[in-house]
Order: sequence, then C-alpha cells, then structure tokens
Amino acid sequence: MNQQDGLRFLRKDPILGKIIDNVGDYSLKRRNHHFAVLVESIISQQLATSAAEVIFRRFRKIYPKFPTAAQILSTRKSKLRAAGLSGMKIDYLKDLARNIKEGRLNMKLLSKMSDEEVIVHLTQVKGIGRWTAEMFLIFSLGRQDVLPVHDLGLRKGAQMAFSLADLPKPKELEKMGERWRPYRSIATWYLWKSLQKFDKIG
Repeated sequence: MNQQDGLRFLRKDPILGKIIDNVGDYSLKRRNHHFAVLVESIISQQLATSAAEVIFRRFRKIYPKFPTAAQILSTRKSKLRAAGLSGMKIDYLKDLARNIKEGRLNMKLLSKMSDEEVIVHLTQVKGIGRWTAEMFLIFSLGRQDVLPVHDLGLRKGAQMAFSLADLPKPKELEKMGERWRPYRSIATWYLWKSLQKFDKIG
C-alpha cells in the first residue's frame, strides 16, 4: 500500500475528496528517533505548544546530545525540575528510561509489531496512554490505518467536515472511519489539516 493508492481510495468519500483537494499533497513527516519522540510526548502532555517547546529545549540543554535511557536515569531530579519539568513528568521519564534499560520496552522490536501490540507494549510505561501510542504509530512508525477516536482535533475535524451538530463520540467516529480502512491515518491527517491547526505536529 502506498500513499497515492490511499488518496485514490479516500477520494471515494466525496467530502474527504474535497478536503484532499483543498489541503493538497499528503506530507506527514515521520520521526525515526523513537525514544526522542516518546520523551517529547511525555514532556509536552497537557501543555500549550509554546510552553512545551521551551521546556523541551531546556531539557535538551542538560545533555551534549539527545540522552540515552541510562543518562536520564542518572540525572538528578533537581536538575530536571530546574528545566521546568513537574515531579510527575520526571517520574514518567524515568519510568520510560527504566523500562528500556531493563529490557521490558524494546524500541527495536516496535516496527515488527502489529498496531495493537505496539499500543500494549508502550502503555506499560507510566504516562503513556493509548493516545500517545497512537500518535507514535502514525508519526514514528508511519502506520497507515490508525484512527485515534479520542483525539479532540480529529473529532472537531470530522464534526466540521461532515456538518455534525455535535462532536462525534469515539464510537460514532469509529463507525464513520470504517469506510476509510485501510487508510485511516491518512484520513485523520487530512481532517486535522482541515482545521489548519496541525502545522506544529505534522
């Protein structure tokens, strides 16, 4: 399956076809440094984009290059707190690093797992829920059939695109997305882009 096949398939949905025409080429940027993506995801949780970027830059400055799991584990909490990280997020980062160092989380195996296996594998880490795992599937592994039905941006995009009176509930969005299989990630990206609020992520 390739992106052009996906676009041809999704154009069968007339509303999505119009969005594809308006947005233009599909240009999702994959990020291959899997550990860095998870670290940044934890740091960015529940923060405005600008605040998250500042804290992530401060975190990066602690180390000469992006840290390993062992380096994060050995970093004093006070040093991480000085970069702007909350105590809870420090615990999450150290739990991620500990899971990797002790072999419970094998980053090299993720690309060989099914989507659901990746979600189960990642959500064993404190601070990584299903949404974060789904974003990882889309942006890091480039999986093409992920529909993050709890994502507010996707729900808003679907509401506006399909002129729905209310935000679709996750189960409603799941049902709606059945017609986009096996390219639900691409459909998601276009619905995000239709809101014109996605440039920082994708």
